[in-house]
Amino acid sequence: MIPRLTAVDAIEKIYLEFLNELDKSNFSGDIETSYASRFSVSTDNSVYQALPQAVVLPKSTDDLVILTKLASKPQYQAVKFSPRGGGTGTNGQSLTTGIVVDISRHMNQILDFNAQEGWVKVQAGVVKDQLNAFLKPHGYFFAPDLSTSNRATIGGMVNTDASGQGSLVYGKTSDHVLALTSVLLSGEVLTTQKTSTTDAEKIAQQDTNIGHVYRQVLATCREKRSQILDKFPRLNRFLTGYDLEHVFNDDLTEFDLSRIITGSEGSLAFVAEAKLNITPIAPYKTLVNVKYDSFESALRNAPFLVEANATSVETIDSKVLNLAREDIIWESVKHLIEDVPGKTLEGINIVEFNAVEQAEIDYKLEQLTERLEQMVSTGEGGIIGYQVTTDLSSIGLIYEMRKKAVGLLGNTKGSKKPIAFAEDTAVPPENLADFIMEFRELLDSYQLNYGMFGHVDAGVLHVRPALDMNDPEQEVILRQISDKVVALTAKYGGLMWGEHGKGYRSEYGPEFFGESLFLELRKIKSVFDPLNRVNPGKICTPISSDEKLVSVDDTKRGYFDRQIPVEVKESVETAMNCNGNGLCFNWDASSPMCPSYKVTRDRRHSPKGRAGLMREWLRQLSNQGIDFNDEEKAILKGDDDSSWFARRRNKKKKNQGEYDYSHEVMEAMDECLACKACSSQCPIKVDVPGFRARFLQLYYARYARPLKDYLVASIENSAPLMAKAPRLFNFLVDSAPLKALIKKTVGYVDTPLLSVPPLHKQVGDVNVLDWDLARIQQMSEAQRLKLVAIVQDPFTSFYDADVVADWVKLIAKLGYTPIILPFVPNGKPQHVKGFLKRFAQTAKTAADFLNQLDELKITLVGTDPSLVLCYRDEYQKALGEQRGDFNVLLPHEWLKDVAFPAASETVQTQYKLFSHCSEKTAIASTHKDWQSIFAKVGAQLTPVAVGCCGMAGTYGHEASHLDNSKQIYQMSWADKVKQNKPEEILATGYSCRSQVKREDGFKPQHPVQALLKIIQ
Repeated sequence: MIPRLTAVDAIEKIYLEFLNELDKSNFSGDIETSYASRFSVSTDNSVYQALPQAVVLPKSTDDLVILTKLASKPQYQAVKFSPRGGGTGTNGQSLTTGIVVDISRHMNQILDFNAQEGWVKVQAGVVKDQLNAFLKPHGYFFAPDLSTSNRATIGGMVNTDASGQGSLVYGKTSDHVLALTSVLLSGEVLTTQKTSTTDAEKIAQQDTNIGHVYRQVLATCREKRSQILDKFPRLNRFLTGYDLEHVFNDDLTEFDLSRIITGSEGSLAFVAEAKLNITPIAPYKTLVNVKYDSFESALRNAPFLVEANATSVETIDSKVLNLAREDIIWESVKHLIEDVPGKTLEGINIVEFNAVEQAEIDYKLEQLTERLEQMVSTGEGGIIGYQVTTDLSSIGLIYEMRKKAVGLLGNTKGSKKPIAFAEDTAVPPENLADFIMEFRELLDSYQLNYGMFGHVDAGVLHVRPALDMNDPEQEVILRQISDKVVALTAKYGGLMWGEHGKGYRSEYGPEFFGESLFLELRKIKSVFDPLNRVNPGKICTPISSDEKLVSVDDTKRGYFDRQIPVEVKESVETAMNCNGNGLCFNWDASSPMCPSYKVTRDRRHSPKGRAGLMREWLRQLSNQGIDFNDEEKAILKGDDDSSWFARRRNKKKKNQGEYDYSHEVMEAMDECLACKACSSQCPIKVDVPGFRARFLQLYYARYARPLKDYLVASIENSAPLMAKAPRLFNFLVDSAPLKALIKKTVGYVDTPLLSVPPLHKQVGDVNVLDWDLARIQQMSEAQRLKLVAIVQDPFTSFYDADVVADWVKLIAKLGYTPIILPFVPNGKPQHVKGFLKRFAQTAKTAADFLNQLDELKITLVGTDPSLVLCYRDEYQKALGEQRGDFNVLLPHEWLKDVAFPAASETVQTQYKLFSHCSEKTAIASTHKDWQSIFAKVGAQLTPVAVGCCGMAGTYGHEASHLDNSKQIYQMSWADKVKQNKPEEILATGYSCRSQVKREDGFKPQHPVQALLKIIQ
């Protein structure tokens, strides 16, 4: 039996005292000290790991003032902090062993907007795409376009001075900062904006902390100006971190202290608010995807494309392209990056033109394409072809694929993963190709694979060598390569930090700045943070400090991961492979990715958070001599020795407060809706429901299960029995006393009612072939090819029978003979609740039955997406080769290839499709397929961009999840449902239809029901 896991890395006494006093103050934010909360922010998108003492989540600037004033008390001067925004940095900028101050959960409001003057004011936790969604209707956008835009916060962008695609035209974040409101560790609020040097000098004369800051920055940037200008190359991606050059304008008459804070990586102050310059949206865009025979050709051809006056030139190598081909995103972009017959595509350059007038683009495009045609015909520059698109949605898809490249590299097969540690170098664009060729020679000398992508117009390329951080020897290689890249970058006149900042590469600062200028950085750090308490060790340390900078050699995640046996890591691969790219933090409520994180904004409730907690749980098990795989096998064989009595006893100990880290993991897993969007939307394919079910199985080997889990797991056995007397059971469960009893004893609410009349009575006089396997086996193959067998599921068959009945009628109308197969449990409810031994048995029975029909070449179709997709995914994992070759199709997968009666007239109803999240994330062509099917019958169908409905099987019926379920619906579905008439709305998921009925009082049709009405 799995023992309890005891507390590890207890919080230091001084931090506990500080947090207790903070909790008693007027601080209104959250204070989190659980091991799970701390662990969930111990990593980012880098190779490093640092466990903080706590996580503090302020709700306002006032909270930051309360926090810092308390921290300034003498007894707390050893307490250290690190600001955190999106937490997706590639260099560990926000990692700390002190207190993480997370701005993202609460401080995410847009405060003010002035379209006439072209600015917006936001809190630091506002996400970049969130801001642009707000600005778009007004014709503006916030220009810096980084690949993590759907989860990167403005505060994070300010602190790393982020840029990205289009920086040649739009510059970096610092070019758009008009003013900042920051809080010093002394508790003082510092407001910075461009001012006259004369006014800055007046502030510098004040005998205050802020006066000292102005005085030092004025002195450094004026007295060392010539040295600053001589030291650093004239690059578009100018120096990241304490931007000494741009504090002054050219004639030194204007002064802007914000330039020091942008790029400071949270090492000077807490950025609370930002006033930003915004840019008018250029309405016309054109994209040219130029294809090459080698990545070197793409790099060497880039300057020619830049000279075409393009807005941006982005590059992607064949490694990233091939990974994209294996991802769900390829379905949406493959027509925009077609292969060239007889040629091998080894790299592309993505060239963008945008303008206020189309004529401006037309002229530039004509000049470029004329030259490209010549180069394709002669083979000049290695160009093998190109494609042009002006469709804005297609352009968006290309960039979505490019942005996903960051994560896609992490999905490389094998133990060696491309990682960020020597990337983000910036060299003059004219030197880029030679630099990269020598870079490649360096990596080839170590026999490493790698992926490359980046901003060739700015001379910035992201190079990610593949290393196995579980191998201590490869940690040595990481250091060797890192040092050699520093030397190589200096050789080609570049900088180590093009846009992602320094973080754990801060140790290279003295080498690039030189001793004299680095001393000036330390002076600036001293006046902002004299005791080295804000993100200590990043960028530099104060003059008086003898503390060291963080190092490339500091503790990495691999140190902890290698404590887990290799066989266990391979067994739970999707949890282990999470690289922290943070796509699961996606701000957009219309995205299906992780609804539980969207509603709670709690990092523990994201796929990244859950994968990390699972990893740590496995590590702790291993350190206690427990092999996860062996324990799992014992349970599946029935050898588990934990009796019901033992589990009840352990539950009592749990209720009495006995600590077990497993409970913290359980809390995070419990909030998962098991929607499986992560398994396709995440570039690493982190499958939370998969390892969640395995965790639940072992967790409940120690602790007693709640009654509701048994009821859910048995629904496929109980529903057919209850359906024999549906009116009686509906009367019982719909009665007030029983409702109250169910809620109190089981924890379930809004129990669904069985269909009346049941399915067999609703089918009526439709020509349904009675189930008789012997008779079917005697049919000819031609006869069997006209059979369509409906594989029943417990939800539509017994609670939504009219959908199945109409599905049967539609099949018959289309000239096929429908068969309603005997109900055979699918096992999905068992899997969701972690009854994996039962699930494997259920799956084997169902697979054997369905393989019989598959051998007879009978078409198998299901109705509910979550159940049908279970046959493909969970069955394969549970049964392996024993699963067989059967394939149950979803309605649209069969209907798209079926002939429909010719449409006599155009259908007037404008249908809106609300797809089940599992369906549209697992099958990329879902929306296109349904649109083409409705077009066959003269009907228009428009897919509606929505995320999860919040019901997710039984999740929305559990009282403990009711509020979150309803809030998820309000976030994504509610407004879009209200914008359409009930008769226009089509929903493919049973859960989705149930949620709409509960929240808006009507049940949407399934698309097959609308099709049946159209062709009748």
